[in-house]
Amino acid sequence: MPDDPSPFSRREFLVTALAVGFAAAVRPTPSEAVITTGTDGLTAGEIKIPAAGGEMPAYHARPAQGATFPVVLVVEEIFGVHEHIKDVCRRFAKKGYLAIAPELFARQGDPTKLTDVQRIMTEIVGKTPDREVMADLDATAAWAAKNGGDTAKLGITGFCWGGRIVWLYAAHSAQLKAGVAWYGRLDGAKNDLQPTYPLDVVGELKAPVLGLYGGKDDGIPLDLVEKMRATLKAASAKAASESEIVVYPDAPHGFHADYRPSYVAADAQDGEKRLFAWFAKHGVA
Repeated sequence: MPDDPSPFSRREFLVTALAVGFAAAVRPTPSEAVITTGTDGLTAGEIKIPAAGGEMPAYHARPAQGATFPVVLVVEEIFGVHEHIKDVCRRFAKKGYLAIAPELFARQGDPTKLTDVQRIMTEIVGKTPDREVMADLDATAAWAAKNGGDTAKLGITGFCWGGRIVWLYAAHSAQLKAGVAWYGRLDGAKNDLQPTYPLDVVGELKAPVLGLYGGKDDGIPLDLVEKMRATLKAASAKAASESEIVVYPDAPHGFHADYRPSYVAADAQDGEKRLFAWFAKHGVA
């Protein structure tokens, strides 16, 4: 077997099964806003994806009828693949997609079990190498190609931490057709495990990305969003020049998360409409 260039990818998985329900750190308060998408007409549930170090748990959903489907990789928030992310997969399946959410933190631990956000960030998220994440997403796409997915129609979407990953994967994968990043960080502190941010990889984008951001996001200032927009516009890479950013002026961070107080229904629904139109425009439909 050839040497693996990554010192991270041989670690075994600590998490071998997905959590049931919502993450402990973000239990929803009773609210009519929480969206629950049923499995009628779908095939949905947990799967195992072969990846470096063993089998990675993931959630998938697809129409029950049909042979092949366009593929969407769904990238989690820092809270792991919990009920909200699973529901997002089912929403895609209702639209005719094979949607897969791999548990990308599975080698570091289970963020759904921790109640302290800072512990999640330091003990799990901060120890997850970008190179490992890119390889695991490639493994997820490979699983899809062997299990009813048409990876000639491959898209990706992600939220918060996953939004940053969308930009990075669009610079990594030559197979990807389009991405949609929901309020993903554009710049930040760099280290050996997370050496780049979206602003660093604009010139390397291989697929166009639609970025959806909130004008009242305390963690992603508007001047940084505008810098990203200007950098995309000035880039020579075709995928960068085709990328777009939409800002919802009154939306906070997490405005798509219907199970949290940050949810803004009108902006989340508009963002989903834009997402499906973006995927259709760029061949992920």
